[in-house]
Amino acid sequence: MDDETAEIELLQQNLNKTRQISKRMTTILDSFDTRLAKLEKSILPLYTATQILNRRRTNIDKTLSRIEDLANTQQDIAADEALILRGPQPGNLDVYKEALERLNTSIAFNSADQDLAASARLVETGAKKLTQLYTKVVAEGSSGTTPAPGTDFMLSSFPSSLLPTLSLVVSFLRTLPLPSTHPSHPAAQSILSTLKEAQKGYADMRGNWSVKCLEGQGKRLVARADTVDPLATGRDFREWVEMMLGTAEEEYKLLIELSPLSSPQMVASAYGTLMAPILKLFHSVLNQLITLTKKSLHKYNFLALSAYEGLLSLQPHWDELLSRRSSDHMMEKNEPKDGLQSLRALCLRSFPEFLADMKMGAMSRGSDTSTKLMDFVNSTVAYIERMPQVLSAVESALLALGDGNWKMGEGVQVGKGNKEDIGGSIIERFLRKRSSSSYARRLVDDAVDDVVTTAISSLTAISRTARRPPFGSVFLLNNISYLRQNLLIEPADDNILAVLSPATSEALKSAYRTAKAGYFDSNFSPLMQAITDDPKDKSNKAAAKEKFTRFFDLLDEVVERHKLAKVLDEDPKGRADISEEIVMLVVPSFQRFTQKQKDKEFSKNPQKYIKRTAEDVESQLKGLFR
Repeated sequence: MDDETAEIELLQQNLNKTRQISKRMTTILDSFDTRLAKLEKSILPLYTATQILNRRRTNIDKTLSRIEDLANTQQDIAADEALILRGPQPGNLDVYKEALERLNTSIAFNSADQDLAASARLVETGAKKLTQLYTKVVAEGSSGTTPAPGTDFMLSSFPSSLLPTLSLVVSFLRTLPLPSTHPSHPAAQSILSTLKEAQKGYADMRGNWSVKCLEGQGKRLVARADTVDPLATGRDFREWVEMMLGTAEEEYKLLIELSPLSSPQMVASAYGTLMAPILKLFHSVLNQLITLTKKSLHKYNFLALSAYEGLLSLQPHWDELLSRRSSDHMMEKNEPKDGLQSLRALCLRSFPEFLADMKMGAMSRGSDTSTKLMDFVNSTVAYIERMPQVLSAVESALLALGDGNWKMGEGVQVGKGNKEDIGGSIIERFLRKRSSSSYARRLVDDAVDDVVTTAISSLTAISRTARRPPFGSVFLLNNISYLRQNLLIEPADDNILAVLSPATSEALKSAYRTAKAGYFDSNFSPLMQAITDDPKDKSNKAAAKEKFTRFFDLLDEVVERHKLAKVLDEDPKGRADISEEIVMLVVPSFQRFTQKQKDKEFSKNPQKYIKRTAEDVESQLKGLFR
């Protein structure tokens, strides 16, 4: 117990000592806290000042760095500005391109307004300098000496020496910022306007260069039109238009390759500008040919038909090319279809006016002894000879005119037949119209038949009005034989037979037989009548003497007449055939009559009346056709 009490007292004493020590430590700590508070209060102003100085130092460093950057940037901009203002050089395009790309990069990542504006102005200037180089190269490639008229040529694509430079410039221009690709670029809209002007200038220069190359050929075509075969002129016109289409096709390929703005809308708009002067030239040359044709449609009708056929065949190519233009160019004047309609109107007029000219020509034969070929006969042959060469144009025009409408002014009721065959006519027309090509060929056959029958009718009417029938018969035979020979017997072109229907061929043959019979009747029937026995004059020697006298007088008249009236002067075979027929007609009859009268001893001196032997008469008759 005493031990435990002693331990407790010892612990109590130790606790008191610990309490005293803790109290002294607390006092010391309170003293430290007070001192720290005083120290902190003393240091705080210095700390605050130090923070401010640190911030100022950081700002100063950033400012100095920015000033340095700006100084370097200004130096770069100054260097790029000098390069850009000098303009791109043909051998220095890469350096120029890099300068513009740096400026575009600075615009994309630089937020300083002043630098942005300056860089944008330089980019815009650089774009203008590039387009100036582009325009200069295009102008150089669109000038020079044009091909001489009359030579075969195709407008060259572009000078090979200039194409590499131009291609590099075009590739560079296509990388410039535009509103569609760089909507936030300050110079994008201005660059777009600049490129539009450059592309329009390209189209204008190339279009005018094309015209310059083509117009010499066109002028030569018009200048020679009144001295060259109209059909050949029409063909030359077609070849010229083909050349024009080839040029336009080549220019379209070039435009796609060399356009700074390659979008379909921009290319279409530029192509419309390029085609405008070409179309104007086409319309100008065509109008001059149309004006020439209108002055004498009879003379130049095949110029119109040939040119019309050429344009018909080329119309799909025209349509394809012109469809590549933008819609704002579609409604412009001078379209090829307008010229096609003008030619078509002339072709429609050519058929009825040709028939009318034939009838007018039949009103003036010339003198009573004239047996020459009529102008309208030559025209008829030439007309039919040329029809197969422009058959598609002829068919198109006749289809547009309608069945029989080429006989205007004759009171023709188109599409109405006779009462007895009206049913068959309707069926025939229905079956023929089932095939437009066969119907068109039937119209051609009908038109040719009308031309030939009109010529035959006009010639027959002229021959009947002659005051001296023998000369009229020779006139009719010469003209009908010329038609028959050149259209049926020996046509210049086998295709002529393709447009002659069986009815037309038969009409020519029949007219020739009739004309020949009329010629025999007018010139040799009196001879035959002079030596024909009359039953009443069996023993009348005076009558026989009179017959011989009349026969030789008439023979002399025939000989004299044929010195003026040349029969089938351009047909040796025809003359030989007629000569043989006349000899076979006259000489045997003369021999029989002569022998019969000699047997009757009609005269003691027969040589006084029989002035020529049968051989002499035969020789004299054959001499008529030498």
